[in-house]
Amino acid sequence: MAELELYERRTYDVKVGEMGRVLELYSEGGWPALEAGGHSKFLVGYFVSDTGPLHQLIHIWRFGSDVERRDFWSNLFADENFMAFATQLRPLLNKQEIQLMQSAPWGPRP
Repeated sequence: MAELELYERRTYDVKVGEMGRVLELYSEGGWPALEAGGHSKFLVGYFVSDTGPLHQLIHIWRFGSDVERRDFWSNLFADENFMAFATQLRPLLNKQEIQLMQSAPWGPRP
């Protein structure tokens, strides 16, 4: 049986009219900081809602354990380049929701 993995889904509700700026900030600062710091290796992907609740940026992360997940976020929040981006992003968000999911012991995985 395959080892179970932990997935973290982060949903950011973006202020109406600010998605363009959010995507620009991620393209110019957020993503480059994630890659430069080696943080992107845990990323499954980023998504923008198209139906259902709109104005959402969703990202999914994959970790081998909760310890690995907590270490990742501690390291990311200590990254000055990423935090310079995050400081600009936060005022554009209404709320943030985090959901932890464990992989099922069957079927495909991302």
